[in-house]
Amino acid sequence: MREKIHPQWYPEARVICACGNTWTVGSTVPEIRTDVCSACHPFYTGEQRIVDTEGQVDRFVKRLLERDRKLAEDAAREQERTSPEVPIVDLGLDKRYANIFIEDGIEVVGDLLARWNEGGDAAILAISGIGRKVLADTKKLLRARGYEIPGQTAE
Repeated sequence: MREKIHPQWYPEARVICACGNTWTVGSTVPEIRTDVCSACHPFYTGEQRIVDTEGQVDRFVKRLLERDRKLAEDAAREQERTSPEVPIVDLGLDKRYANIFIEDGIEVVGDLLARWNEGGDAAILAISGIGRKVLADTKKLLRARGYEIPGQTAE
């Protein structure tokens, strides 16, 4: 062995646990302090408690609450996005066709879906100025926002 490169060895080093339990071991430091030992660890004692080292449990609970908050926000945003009270102009239709719908009394998406319920595609095509292209574009925009069009099967 090379000289003067090895740490000093303490054959009677004391280990002191936070619970007050002590014992001796061989170590390179004269005293070792621990938070948990076999006398107080829940696994060995059978006690049901969480050993929180440096606030890890608190951080986990905080992340869990943050995730729940974000999920609730996302659900509320999706509910708002698919609300039947969304104005027809917010769908993204060409302004000319949105105005045709409004002139015919269809001001919100709920009115449009109700009209579809009453007579299907024919009820929408009966509106003056609305053709098959506008009908297809409207369906596409509604599906993209998450609406279910009456009489349509999911693809």
